[in-house]
Amino acid sequence: MRAVSTFKTLGATLAGLMAAGTAFAQDQVLPELETIGIPNQDGYGFQTAATELMRDVIWLDTFLLWIITIISLFVTVLLLICAFKFNAKRGHKPATFTHNSALEVAWTVVPIIILIAIIPPSLTLLFKQQVIPEADITIKATGNQWYWTHEYVDHEFGFDSFMLAKDELADAGYEQDEYLLATDTAVVIPTGKTIVVQVTGSDVIHAWTIPAFGVKQDAVPGRLAQLWFEVDEGKEGIYFGQCSELCGKDHSYMPITVKAVSQADYDAWLAAAKSEYAEGPATVKVADANMTKVLENEAAN
Repeated sequence: MRAVSTFKTLGATLAGLMAAGTAFAQDQVLPELETIGIPNQDGYGFQTAATELMRDVIWLDTFLLWIITIISLFVTVLLLICAFKFNAKRGHKPATFTHNSALEVAWTVVPIIILIAIIPPSLTLLFKQQVIPEADITIKATGNQWYWTHEYVDHEFGFDSFMLAKDELADAGYEQDEYLLATDTAVVIPTGKTIVVQVTGSDVIHAWTIPAFGVKQDAVPGRLAQLWFEVDEGKEGIYFGQCSELCGKDHSYMPITVKAVSQADYDAWLAAAKSEYAEGPATVKVADANMTKVLENEAAN
């Protein structure tokens, strides 16, 4: 039994049966990996950055936090000074002036300068995320209720990824605290290579998100969006993500697992995967059929 107990569609049922026979086969050719991209209990910061994109996100967040903190402290100090100095109990008489030109120019110009300072790093990061480079590996991620289908477009195979139940974690090499995060089949990628993920949905809107990579993209039925990342060499490990768009009653039970490995380990896995997943998951056909219907309806309208 899967942790997600109800699959009402025929496509999901077939996918569950096929995944049961190949759940942990990929671990036979992959080395033991350290878990890197995982949320920390009581943590308040970002996960460990594994890509240049995520490092840029953290830098921009820190830059904005400094600006916000300085402004907040400045305003707080002014409020405290005014509350103390101009308190009615101190017998202070209200001023009668109506405006101060220098002050009004200052509180108009200073915010403009701050906004102008924010623009360059913000746009630089936005364009870096949205301008998709040439891919070394292309993966198509299709969101379904409530699991993910991953297809390796260049090699014409794919598989479904279902969340592991608690009693399956140990057999798959995961810890008990990784429940709700680990899947039976993981996306496997080499470090130091440009990975382009094509994201879509087969039923409702989902979102493919890996926090440690600094990527998040809505999976909209009938539309094909893209994201990209490159995991740093030396950052081999396991990274977890989640569907980040409310998509129904089992939204919390469709995690994403990515295993970043060396090029040699990836090549070994790829050779085995081509044979193991040659026919692809049943839901690949279901998702493609749903998308075809949506595109036909849009064309008709």
